[in-house]
This record gives sequence, C-alpha cells and structure tokens, in this order.
Amino acid sequence: MSVRATARIVATRAGLPVLTGEGPLAPRRTRATGPGSRVTVVGAMSGPLGGDRLTVEAEARDGATLTVDSAAATVALPGGVPGPAHYDVRLTVGDGAELRWLPEQLISAGGSELRMRTRVELAPTAVLVLREEQVLGRHGEETGTLFSRLTVRRAGRALLDQELACGPGAPAGWDGPAVLAGHRAVGQLLVVAPGFEERPVPPRLLGDTAVRTPLAGPGALVTALAPDALLLRRLLDEALDELLDGLPGGPPHHTAATVYR
Repeated sequence: MSVRATARIVATRAGLPVLTGEGPLAPRRTRATGPGSRVTVVGAMSGPLGGDRLTVEAEARDGATLTVDSAAATVALPGGVPGPAHYDVRLTVGDGAELRWLPEQLISAGGSELRMRTRVELAPTAVLVLREEQVLGRHGEETGTLFSRLTVRRAGRALLDQELACGPGAPAGWDGPAVLAGHRAVGQLLVVAPGFEERPVPPRLLGDTAVRTPLAGPGALVTALAPDALLLRRLLDEALDELLDGLPGGPPHHTAATVYR
C-alpha cells in the first residue's frame, strides 16, 4: 500500500506557528545554534517506497530565520506498488527572511525509482542556503533510478532550473565522462543573497570534480562529484565557507559559516 504524506513548516520572527507532519515525515523543533528557528525532519517510517507521494513545505515569512535539516539520510527503496515514488519539496522565503535547507543525503537504493522535485520561491531580499546530496546505491549495490529537478524563482523570475537523471531508467550516458564519470555521489550547493548584487561571485574550479558558477542574479551554484558521501560533504562544506566569507558584511544573521551545517 502506498503512502501519501505532507509535512508543513512555517517560521515567523516570533517562532514556529505551523509544524505538522504525517506518516514518515515527522518534523521536530530542535535547538538552533544561532538566531531563528531550527526544525529537524525525523523519518518515522522507511521510505519513500515505490508508489509513495511525500511532500515537505517550508516557509520562512518576512524577517524570519529558519534552518531545516534531517536526522538521517533518506533512502529510496523499492516497494510493492508499481510505479515510482514521488518526493516534492516546496520552499518559500519572504522579504528579509533567511532559509537554510540542509537535509542529509538522499540514497537511491538498488531497484528503487524516485522522482524528486524541489521548487523554491524567493522574495527580492530573501537569503537562501540550499544543499542537496545524492548517493547512488548503498555499499556494494547498484543504484536505483533517480530523477531530480530543482527550480528556483526570485521576485517572480526564474533564477535556476536544472535536472539530473541517473540509474537504469535514465537516458544513456548518465554515468559517462560528460556527466558523472563513474562517481557515486553528486551534490549541489546554492547560495542566494542580496549581498552578491554588490559583489558577484566569480566562476572557479574547486579541485578536479567541483565547480562554482555565478547565476544571472545574486547567487552562486556549486556542483560537485565524489566517490562517496563523506568526500562530497567535505567539498560542499569548503565551498560554503568560501562563499559566505566572500559576502559583503559577512554571513547573514551569523558570524561563522559553521552554523550552516
């Protein structure tokens, strides 16, 4: 039997007026390391399984600061119901608000099929730090099929729209030298902040398997490949430190980049 479940998180300057979850999605208020609210999504059940439809909605209203992370990796598993699982993430960040979306890795287990869609709506003065990490298969296991798409709009205009397909159901060449080149972990880090309008981020190679790309707007995207999740996280953490250190006035609402992890 498939599961349909939604978790909803709303943050204001005063706190968390909305914090609800269903099925395998259990958001919990946890202690923040800086100003604002922090929510940790705890997996109350295995999943997503084939046929499941899971949705997480997080909103930082005007002037709010919100960090959303997770207690453990999300593992996409095959299920008894035909068809793929769907995992939708919808993020909204108001004027003068800051949202840090920092979940643990998504693991595509062998035999699974997952379609993941992340949509972000940003106000003109919103700040966003978003990290996505995908691991293809558990140890010694072939990957499942994973389709993921990230769409970001700022002030009603498109800022970023990209997708990635991996695994047996993906178009040929996904593991070739032009895409993953045999690596098992792929991730991206997106930072959007008004400060980048004053000082745009220059493009830069970050070692042999990572690159930083400025966007057509006040933000930058880091894309990285690695043989495993540990090395991928290290690459993205180093890239985040460098991005935040380069922001005019320093990291928004904070004095050290480490609080973003």
